[in-house]
Amino acid sequence: MWKRRQSEALDDRRSGLWSRLSSSLANTRRQIATGIGDLLLGERAIDDDVLDELETSLLLADVGMDATERIMAALKGRVSRRELANTKALHAALAAELLEILAGLAKPFAVGAARPFVVLVAGVNGAGKTTLIGKLAHRLRSQGHSVLLAAGDTFRAAAVEQLKEWGDRTGAPTIAQGQGADSASVIFDAIQAAKARGVDVVLADTAGRLQAKVGLMDELRKIKRVMGRLDDTAPHEVLLVMDAGVGQNALSQVAEFGKAVGVTALAFTKLDGTAKAGVLVAIAAQQLPVYFVGVGEGVEDLQPFEPQAFVDALLAQPE
Repeated sequence: MWKRRQSEALDDRRSGLWSRLSSSLANTRRQIATGIGDLLLGERAIDDDVLDELETSLLLADVGMDATERIMAALKGRVSRRELANTKALHAALAAELLEILAGLAKPFAVGAARPFVVLVAGVNGAGKTTLIGKLAHRLRSQGHSVLLAAGDTFRAAAVEQLKEWGDRTGAPTIAQGQGADSASVIFDAIQAAKARGVDVVLADTAGRLQAKVGLMDELRKIKRVMGRLDDTAPHEVLLVMDAGVGQNALSQVAEFGKAVGVTALAFTKLDGTAKAGVLVAIAAQQLPVYFVGVGEGVEDLQPFEPQAFVDALLAQPE
């Protein structure tokens, strides 16, 4: 009975996630569907026009050239071997190819053994780092972890206040200093405080970093060095937060932040406002896990990335 209830609860959670994803990915789904005609609707014969339209739609959704070429080569091979009789079969084959590519991104976020377990959150201006930290604090608190927030974005006073508000909402104390304070110093103080209080997790915010600005990336490196003075294994995760709407620019962000601080995982926000969510397919080549996707504004709308749910939502057929 318990196992059945547990299974039902898991099914309900997945159903809820699929529903939110389906709504959030509507713009990208329309982008992929544009120009394909009956690919999502019926059993149209597969010809060169269908394949060309599909390839164009994938590129417009920012799936990326490399991933698109891989997908199309696989599909054309199956067509030439007469394994796909019509566009209905092509649709199913496309879903399978996408799932195979995305499967490598799935890895759950887990709090490791270190105490405090330090997560450095980075990203460019407007990516949604502070909001993601608040939502992640809520998730961790609901799992029974104690959490402390470090207001390392000292460039904007509003960011400090926003993080404090999230701390109040989630019951997570916030360590902060005034605007313009040294970010590395704030985060150092936060880790010290967490050690003294026996806190499980430190979530460290940082200012929005324009990846092309060498000075700002150097400051991130400094933050990482300062963390190492208290714990030579910290940070235990470097989570790069990216706005899904940036499309192919996400690839350069991963590269630049990776050089500076050694990104260990990704989170994509604002899936609900973009037609470029196909970038998650392109990002798979970076071999970094995607821990979370943002599917809305609510505190519960930060969800673990599930490739099957993502593909189902991306290619959902019209009702």
